[in-house]
Amino acid sequence: MSSAAPTPGGVSIDCVDACVDFPIFDAKSRSLKKAVLGSAGGAIGRNASNVVVVEALKDITLSLREGDRIGLVGHNGAGKSTLLRLLSGIYEPTRGAARIRGRVAPVFDLGVGMDPEISGYENIIIRGLFLGQTRKQMKAKVDEIADFTELGDYLDMPLRTYSTGMRVRLAMGVVTSIDPEILLLDEGIGAVDAEFMKKARVKLAELVSRSGILVFASHSNEFLAQLCDSAMWIDHGRIRQRGSIEEIVTAYEGPEAGRSIGEYIGRMQHEG
Repeated sequence: MSSAAPTPGGVSIDCVDACVDFPIFDAKSRSLKKAVLGSAGGAIGRNASNVVVVEALKDITLSLREGDRIGLVGHNGAGKSTLLRLLSGIYEPTRGAARIRGRVAPVFDLGVGMDPEISGYENIIIRGLFLGQTRKQMKAKVDEIADFTELGDYLDMPLRTYSTGMRVRLAMGVVTSIDPEILLLDEGIGAVDAEFMKKARVKLAELVSRSGILVFASHSNEFLAQLCDSAMWIDHGRIRQRGSIEEIVTAYEGPEAGRSIGEYIGRMQHEG
């Protein structure tokens, strides 16, 4: 896996028969096996060394270029989050190849790059550095991010004093302020109140418009239709089908859901 500055050809994602396996060296260890299965999903098999493995992703072939906006659908444990982690460089392919050109902004683990012992303001800078920004860039955005979070005086307090929802607000404020070349987004990013999430969705849409490539995992067909122009169904670690949002929703959820999202897309096009 490689993540590098963009080449003259622009940002891109290329995966060829990429697989991600998680070995379970002691298959009799119920706690280890349960922990891996809980985080990965996928089929259970054995590798060439006869070690039991969870096949979290299998034979992923994918080519994306600047301007692509693709949504991921599939049940929990199907491999959507694992695929996002493969594309971000967190996981290396066990077999096959995955090549990423461009600056990646992974938005699926909002706690990464944040320190519970320092203030909200300091964490804004730290989280921005983690996402590839400079200290100068983040200092210029601090006031805007602070306003967005609506956290007020809490921004002077250590992060450990924050509730889960407050931490999500802070992380969302930082994430939506950047200009990513490749945006990897998981809607299941944490619990915040509905009113704030409504505001966050507007900011996320603006963030997507500034990004080169979007890969978005979502359980909301409407939100997927708002941000993406195509979709991919992930099932048991494999790409089951790829096509238009209406086609994939129909295949995954049935004709009624497909008709509903088709009508929704039609209304969006008419209004926009």
